[in-house]
Amino acid sequence: MTRTAEERRHEIVRAARATGSVDVTALAAELGVAKETIRRDLRSLEDHGLVRRTHGGAYPVESAGFETTLAFRATSQVPEKRRIAAAAAELLGDAETVFVDEGFTPQLIAEALPGDRPLTVVTASLPVAGALAGADHIQVLLLGGRVRAGTLATVDHWTTRMLSGFVLDLAYIGANGISREHGLTTPDPAVGEVKAQAMRAARRTVFAGVHTKFGAVSFCRFAEVGTLEAIVTSTLLPAAEAHRYALLGPQVIRV
Repeated sequence: MTRTAEERRHEIVRAARATGSVDVTALAAELGVAKETIRRDLRSLEDHGLVRRTHGGAYPVESAGFETTLAFRATSQVPEKRRIAAAAAELLGDAETVFVDEGFTPQLIAEALPGDRPLTVVTASLPVAGALAGADHIQVLLLGGRVRAGTLATVDHWTTRMLSGFVLDLAYIGANGISREHGLTTPDPAVGEVKAQAMRAARRTVFAGVHTKFGAVSFCRFAEVGTLEAIVTSTLLPAAEAHRYALLGPQVIRV
């Protein structure tokens, strides 16, 4: 069966979202077209904000209509995320009250926090709360609200109202995308509200994320790059690109 370009591109997006990435060679064989045709398809899909191209393939961009689950994130780019989380935890300084965002990288940050000193951790994430609940010196405050199935985190007015009553030393924030032009973005407005409120409540904010987040733009903007104290990512983000982000204000740490 011969597919139209539109049908073929729909199939590419579906495959990317199902598996986390697609490969030009494999797609060409599967769809029965030339590699150059697939490359054209990927360029078009990137222009429409549906995928980001990589060397030899592409991965899906999270949007209002598509977001990866926490379970998927826990299997993707894990060594990079662990390095980033360890470096982010080292930025704790003398903070005593800390917000830890939803997501797998923030969960790894929570697990990397020192357990030998008094610390109060505020979070909307059930997995973060569960990971820290048994720690001797850490008090966990779990924000109430509606639990989102894909991320196991709370949202909506209950969550933001509770957050608005706190003054926090530090917020560890994640995002689905970060770009110099559009700032920090996430697909769901309810999630964006929680992140924005956490940043308003915190004296310092650290963004931690893998290199593929950079340049990606999702539906809801919740912060500008210049409001961050630090960005922690990996050396897979080119030094020149890291420098461009640093010019907007935050310290950029690549590990």
